[in-house]
Amino acid sequence: MSRPVLIVEDDPDIAEALRYNLEREGLKTRLAATGEQGLMAALDGQRPPALVILDLMLPGMSGTELCRRLRREPATRRTPIIMLTARTGEAERVAGLDLGADDYITKPFSVRELVARVRAVMRRVDESTATRYEDGRLMIDFGDMRVVCDGAPVKLTRKEFSLLATLSRGAGRVATRQQLLDHVWGYEYYGDTRTLDVHIRRLRQKLDQCGDCIETVVGVGYRFVGCPLDAGQTPPTNSNTE
Repeated sequence: MSRPVLIVEDDPDIAEALRYNLEREGLKTRLAATGEQGLMAALDGQRPPALVILDLMLPGMSGTELCRRLRREPATRRTPIIMLTARTGEAERVAGLDLGADDYITKPFSVRELVARVRAVMRRVDESTATRYEDGRLMIDFGDMRVVCDGAPVKLTRKEFSLLATLSRGAGRVATRQQLLDHVWGYEYYGDTRTLDVHIRRLRQKLDQCGDCIETVVGVGYRFVGCPLDAGQTPPTNSNTE
């Protein structure tokens, strides 16, 4: 049985419109009217959601708090989340994306556009089937969000890990700045692209000896080239990944 799209929305008219249009597209749905109901449904081991459409203005537990809770739970920390809100300010959009939302749509919205966004987010998830990347020196565990360079664990923020994962999944291909912003920060991000460059610089610093796995393509973006062993080099013997 395919996993449902969980719609957490307290307005019954909006919830029903979303349910109707998503099911017309062949997607199963599940409704929750409060943050508490949404949390229970999201953590349902029998019917875990494939994606969560989350209204921010909810009675009781807010959508913001629910998003934070979902990102803390091992079962839902990788579940895609699309936020819905009537707030249009840039600060609200950035705050939602920083909490871990994959996309952000403001009300009123086109149902056709939302369905297209749902399809796009789910397609990105489906395309990311590999559980880890590994070469001679660098290991990236996508499921557990772990990174190890030369046998030593690397501590990254959620955004830094998402950026590294996005680049490594497209190893060898150039990713433009806009593509990386869309994948990591979401389609509604309108901030300065220098934010991306700052994150790349910090990511390289934290990766230390593995920092050269990310190559700058001047005027375009970045490319992940990995950290293969040089000729005659042997893998590290101390593989402490705890």
